[in-house]
Amino acid sequence: MKTFRMWLLGGMLALVALPALALDLQQARTQGLVGEQLSGYVSIVTPSPEVNQLVAEVNTKRRAEYARISKENGQPIDVVGKVAAQKIIENLPAGAMFQGVDGSWKKR
Repeated sequence: MKTFRMWLLGGMLALVALPALALDLQQARTQGLVGEQLSGYVSIVTPSPEVNQLVAEVNTKRRAEYARISKENGQPIDVVGKVAAQKIIENLPAGAMFQGVDGSWKKR
């Protein structure tokens, strides 16, 4: 499991290097426009066409990465997403939003 988590972390770092958009994930996080869900996907906190597009693109890329990791490690995709979520949330910058265990939005 330790190897799986290290491998997953490497994959997650690749997700941080997403192509530049008018609004990037880091900006959206620090502005409180998006939040990290416990499932490993980004969610809209404050909707706008730009935020909606960003969330769709990020989640599409994450879904593909989780599927790849799932296939290579024999782990269900939802497990891969949950493990990724833990790592992502642990590394969020101050002020970023994330989903608490109770489902509410919390600020790092």
